Amino acid sequence: MLLLVGLMLQPIAAFADEFSPALLKITEREGGWVDVTWKVPLRGDKVLALQPALPEFFKPLGSGSERRLPGGWLTFNSYNTGGRDLTGSVLKIEGLSSVPTDVLVRVELRDGTEHSAILRGGESSFTIPEKLTRTQLAISYWKLGTVHILEGFDHLLFLLTLLLIVSGVWPLLKTVTAFTLAHSLTLALATLGLVKIPSAPTEAVIALSIVLLAVEAVRKSTGVFTMSERFPWLIAFTFGLVHGLGFAGALSEIGVPQNEVPLALLMFNIGVETGQVMFVLAVSLILAVLHKFSSKVTSNIERIAPYAIGSIASFWMIERIVAFT
Repeated sequence: MLLLVGLMLQPIAAFADEFSPALLKITEREGGWVDVTWKVPLRGDKVLALQPALPEFFKPLGSGSERRLPGGWLTFNSYNTGGRDLTGSVLKIEGLSSVPTDVLVRVELRDGTEHSAILRGGESSFTIPEKLTRTQLAISYWKLGTVHILEGFDHLLFLLTLLLIVSGVWPLLKTVTAFTLAHSLTLALATLGLVKIPSAPTEAVIALSIVLLAVEAVRKSTGVFTMSERFPWLIAFTFGLVHGLGFAGALSEIGVPQNEVPLALLMFNIGVETGQVMFVLAVSLILAVLHKFSSKVTSNIERIAPYAIGSIASFWMIERIVAFT
């Protein structure tokens, strides 16, 4: 029981922020020139100890420019490649193995080809490939969506709280389906530019949705028949609209190939659903096993977990509100 609560409290220190990786953007221009943008997040007032290692044939044009952004440090410079093809070149991030963050790599070639990848400790380099086939593109965005949801602790806590409220396979299926439909809708609208809402308020409202759902879970544990139990699909759909905007913010960070927007959007969303199903199945299996050995343990979890979840979400909400006020 203590282990479960401890694991739930861990995101406060390590994952309280929304999706905010370091960014390495390579834009190829005519005449053998490339523009390189490097953005590193701040932790407090310190810049993370990360540095991109560019191909040796990149010759810098001067010393470039640097400036501080809210929550990050931005470096920009142009390089001459001597007309060399970027295909097959290796981009590496030095120091990534010892820094707990992700690095988003975006490459835009002059022929319109775009590549995206997320690097982390165990994978600190990216080789610019040949032009991706549609199958390779689909797999790439499916992986990006799956990784994002499995690392999106606020979205996972929302799903976990739903699992604590909803009883029965059929009600759970309807609830998760409603959540899926809602965030798929706003994800598509935001990605296509039909809906534009700033990310900071969106992330704060996502945290608020978890707090409100945790309150409902607490009320259920005290024997109150709540609205979330009566209409769990309606609650899931309503809050799912906001969570979809959060997914859209992550997808905008990753970038979408303009010539393959529908495919990239579809596969990213399928990746999100894959991660959700994996999480729901894993939690359901754990609770079922615990209940088999001791119903008292699962009863204690259902009683105490909403308080832990509500505390974490309250911390996130306050932190995110302070960040944009």
